Amino acid sequence: MSPGMMVKGEWKTERQQQDESGRFIRAQTTFRNWITADGSSGFKAEAGRYHLYIAWACPWAHRTAILRSLKGLENAISISVVDPYMGEMGWMFTEGPGRIPDTVNGTKYLHDIYALADPNYTGRASTPVLWDKREGTIVNNESREIIRMLDTEFGEFAQNDVDLYPEGLREEIDSTIDAIYEPINNGVYRAGFATRQAAYDEAVTELFEALDYWEEVLSRQRYLCGDRLTEADVCMFTTLLRFDPVYHYHFKCNLWRIRDYPNLWGYTRDIYQHPGVAETCHLDHIKEHYYTSHEGINPTRIVPKGPIIDFDEPHDRERLSG
Repeated sequence: MSPGMMVKGEWKTERQQQDESGRFIRAQTTFRNWITADGSSGFKAEAGRYHLYIAWACPWAHRTAILRSLKGLENAISISVVDPYMGEMGWMFTEGPGRIPDTVNGTKYLHDIYALADPNYTGRASTPVLWDKREGTIVNNESREIIRMLDTEFGEFAQNDVDLYPEGLREEIDSTIDAIYEPINNGVYRAGFATRQAAYDEAVTELFEALDYWEEVLSRQRYLCGDRLTEADVCMFTTLLRFDPVYHYHFKCNLWRIRDYPNLWGYTRDIYQHPGVAETCHLDHIKEHYYTSHEGINPTRIVPKGPIIDFDEPHDRERLSG
């Protein structure tokens, strides 16, 4: 839960993110420009022009880090990583393990980036942020669109021949990302940030019904859309990675753990072990962020030692590939 938001370019402490029924309401992203390979959108894909602001802890930002790594775009798109702790001033840049300061704009807080892009901006200062160094503005802060751009528009600069949005699967990939968003990706937050019992019960029920459904699907095929890794799997993975260490306990998503689902657990390990993924998974940042930043949920801010999880355990998912 964000501790504040920007109001006409000024940072304000504002915690309310629930409706009158206690349901968590996620704020909409507002910067929705597009980078294209040919530059027809006004933002041309170029090496060295764009910069990603992310939090290793944030599942939405983690998606973009995974795409950057899988495609081999590290040399083309630079990166800054905020501190895992989100304090009264929101995401901030500090020194320490896993953190990378703002080398582009020299800011202290992520909300400063939003103010640079729009001095009258009103809204949340969330990650990820895709910044245009040339124009000095935010191109996009919607994770689903950023991963699509990294996947499809930067091929000229990609070091790896990876396509996570293949022609024949595009409709299925889009519908799958839609299907997992509300009950799973956002569902864990709907449960964790609910302030009334009925809102929590609704979210948790929908979450585990969806997990049950995909557990059955993954008993028959290796990935969400068949035999190959796609953007849909990246979107699912960043939630599943955080589930047992954080969402199960901290957000009370505790009917089952992911490790209690044979296929979902094997699937999670399969993706984690895919070249380029593990190095983007910073469980220390993930646990520190959730357990220390959400004072209303964990007032002691004690970060648990466990659970002990072996994401490198063999998964045997290759047997499901066609």
